[in-house]
Amino acid sequence: MGLGTGGQRMNWASMSLREFQAALASSSPTPGGGTASAVALGQAAALSIMVCDLTLGKEKWADGWAIAEEIQSMAIPMMERSNVLATEDSDAFDKVMACFAMAKSTDEEKEIRRSAIRAATYGAAEVPFETASLALSLLAKLPSLARLGNANAVTDVGVAGLLASAAAKGALFNVDINLDGLPEEMAEELRSKAMVVSEETRVASRAVMEEVRARMRE
Repeated sequence: MGLGTGGQRMNWASMSLREFQAALASSSPTPGGGTASAVALGQAAALSIMVCDLTLGKEKWADGWAIAEEIQSMAIPMMERSNVLATEDSDAFDKVMACFAMAKSTDEEKEIRRSAIRAATYGAAEVPFETASLALSLLAKLPSLARLGNANAVTDVGVAGLLASAAAKGALFNVDINLDGLPEEMAEELRSKAMVVSEETRVASRAVMEEVRARMRE
């Protein structure tokens, strides 16, 4: 979460769209790109749920019922989790900044401060990594929804794919920049996982767009 006036903590998900956009446009470092990525994930999940609702129960789209049920079961909790991640992301950044403000007058204080900064920075990488991982899990299912779901909503699948792709790629920027500030042995495992998510996101994003465009041509 970020800090509002008077030190009051902000819950970005509880704001109106106009209020959130104003906060995002402000000179305050939070909310920033990581929070915006989590919000994009939530919108991708919401659009996916809509297409599933428009597919389920319609005999014409019976071939898409199975994938619609599968996506809906993951997207509903994902939509709520994305709201939590939006606030956790800016909260993680605030924790890093708080650690930089710690005392450093003695060698002991410097060591405590260094350890705290590293731990907080790693935490600030873990949050967007979860955002990216969730976005990828949705992206991987969307090609099937584009192919088999309600054809009248196939462009909505495409927009969901674009939003999920932006969520993943944007979140991975935050993973990378935080890991770059850590010792190699501390960052190695998460960096390796992030590289896998990045490549799989690229492949899945393209697959969604190909299926959407193919369905539009039918």
